[in-house]
Amino acid sequence: MAYFEWASDMVIDHDGPIDQDHRRLVDQVNRLHDATSQGSGQEIVAGLLEELLADTKEHLAHEERFMASVGFPESEAHRKGHDHFVAELVRLKELYEGGSPTVATRLSQLLRDWLSLHIRRNDKEVRLFLDKQRRLKALKKS
Repeated sequence: MAYFEWASDMVIDHDGPIDQDHRRLVDQVNRLHDATSQGSGQEIVAGLLEELLADTKEHLAHEERFMASVGFPESEAHRKGHDHFVAELVRLKELYEGGSPTVATRLSQLLRDWLSLHIRRNDKEVRLFLDKQRRLKALKKS
C-alpha cells in the first residue's frame, strides 16, 4: 500500500496539467517513503531534491500563470505559500549538503504536509472558484 494515495478531493483541473503534476508529486513522496522504509532514504535524497526543485518551480510557475489567466482573486496569497514551500525545499537541500542525517524524514513530512494541506485546501480554493465561474456562466446563458 502506498504511503500517500491520490484522492478525488485533490482534483483541481480534472486530470489536466495541474493534476498531472500533483500526481507526480504523490509518486515522489511514495518513492521517498519506500526508500526511507528500506533504510535507503538518504541515498536518494540528493537526486530527489534536485528533481523536486526543478519540478516544483516549473509547476508553481504554471499554476500561478493559470490562476492569473482565470482571475483567481487570492493569487498573491497563494503565491506566498508557493514561495514558502520552495524555500523549505532549498533549506532541506542545504541541510543535506551540510551532512544532516534527518533530511529524508523531514522531506517526507514536508511533502506529505504539502499534499495534505496546500493541495487539499489552497489549491481546492482554485477549483471551487472555477466551479463557481462555470455555474455563473451557465446561469447567464439560461
